[in-house]
Amino acid sequence: MKITKKNGNITVYDDQKVVKSILKANAETTLENISEKVAVALADDVFSKLTESSEIITTKEIRNCVYETLLDRGYPETARRYMEFKG
Repeated sequence: MKITKKNGNITVYDDQKVVKSILKANAETTLENISEKVAVALADDVFSKLTESSEIITTKEIRNCVYETLLDRGYPETARRYMEFKG
């Protein structure tokens, strides 16, 4: 899967970036605890949802999908923190 970045460059999707972003956002809250294993599972969910849409996606679509996945899986505080530094 390919990504169109904000600057217009196209790159390959890297799920490890999603994992790191989730863990970084989660580190900013004491209300929720997401392990690396759970972050990987969340990133897998994000990837599955994104592959249903199209071959080339935008960073905004990734950001929104991560946010929605965090909310759906019961991590609202992490989702809020994620949007603060990704928004």
